[in-house]
Amino acid sequence: MLTGLDMIFLILSIVEFIIGMLGNVFIGLLNCSEWVKNQSISLADFIFTCLAISRIMQLLASLFNSLTMGLPMLVFGHTYKQAKALTLFWRIANHLSNCFATCLSIFYLLKIAHFSHSFFLWLKWRMNKVVLVILVLSLFFLIFDILLLETFNDLFLNGSNFTSHIDESKTLYVETMTLLSLTCLFPLVLSLTSVLLLFLSLVRHIRNLQLSNMGSRDSSTEVHKKAIKMVMSFFFLVIINFFATQVANWILLMFAKSKFAKFVLLAVYIFPSGHSFLLILGNSKLRQTAVRYCSILKAS
Repeated sequence: MLTGLDMIFLILSIVEFIIGMLGNVFIGLLNCSEWVKNQSISLADFIFTCLAISRIMQLLASLFNSLTMGLPMLVFGHTYKQAKALTLFWRIANHLSNCFATCLSIFYLLKIAHFSHSFFLWLKWRMNKVVLVILVLSLFFLIFDILLLETFNDLFLNGSNFTSHIDESKTLYVETMTLLSLTCLFPLVLSLTSVLLLFLSLVRHIRNLQLSNMGSRDSSTEVHKKAIKMVMSFFFLVIINFFATQVANWILLMFAKSKFAKFVLLAVYIFPSGHSFLLILGNSKLRQTAVRYCSILKAS
């Protein structure tokens, strides 16, 4: 029998899931349709599409986890195999989401920033290869993450029930999840570097304009500011996602019997749901298409 808190938790989870799916499915379908129609796709649109697909996977994993937490155990038996598969699927989706968002941050940096240093120019001329290298490095991190997760999972698996092992090893499990989350440092460092370099490029650009008596506002300045907002939005959302995941792991294990503990999971939806709408607002093509479709729906 569902309680009132269970119903509220499930409703909020489904609402956040639908909001996130609307934004990510819109991005994915629009770019895929243009890919098929033009028989080609730009690097930016490719990253947007892959990012949307990984976010859809992330939202599906989060929804299933919410259903597992919110519905009675008779509906979803929380066995070790189910928990292991769900954890693996969520970590893969979360890793891919961070990876493609990091690629987008690097793309904005190399596309917009202006530096005369030879190494930066070398990277700028080889933008496609730089993104490919980041994807390959991220794949190695993902493999390491999965192997590490499997190693620690074996500590809780001796043919017994998953829940009983967690109850006996709560501290070890929290430490394990914290160690596994260190793989998020790679996208965080790259994103923070992108923000700082974009900001430095903007400051130098404005200073050059002022020295040339051209004021401090032009098209390049606005592009810099927009790129900084986009990269910073990802950076802060990743931090929110990181801490929300850690707090959720800790609270759900230490206070599993609390009726309010599961509500911490709602914060995990913020990253895949919120960032997609920030991308739509920050991209002129996506924003204009979304406005056009909204006008059509409103007129009908």
